[in-house]
Amino acid sequence: MEAVKAWLEAADITEGPLFRPVAKGGRVLAEGLTAESVANIVKAYATRAGFDAAEFAGHSLRAGFLTSAAEHGASIFKMMEVSRHKSVDVLKGYVRRAELFKEHAGAAFL
Repeated sequence: MEAVKAWLEAADITEGPLFRPVAKGGRVLAEGLTAESVANIVKAYATRAGFDAAEFAGHSLRAGFLTSAAEHGASIFKMMEVSRHKSVDVLKGYVRRAELFKEHAGAAFL
């Protein structure tokens, strides 16, 4: 949260999108990042970390967040509030993935 607070202060954001493009010269723009921009950022960092960028997309952030939230016991309704999923059934897919190795017989070595 400290990094988010620092960003809000540095970018002088009081309302609107949290993540925004930064123009040349360092000026923070008012509109939010596009889905394509997020995907490009994710792919660039995946490449820098030595992963195949083709395996990652902007959705990777959403999926990772929801899986982690499920692993930490967040309620489905709180997760839906953040992710803006309209369907509980779709969201349950992330929860099931998070629970694949819980109490699994091979959890100690998998």
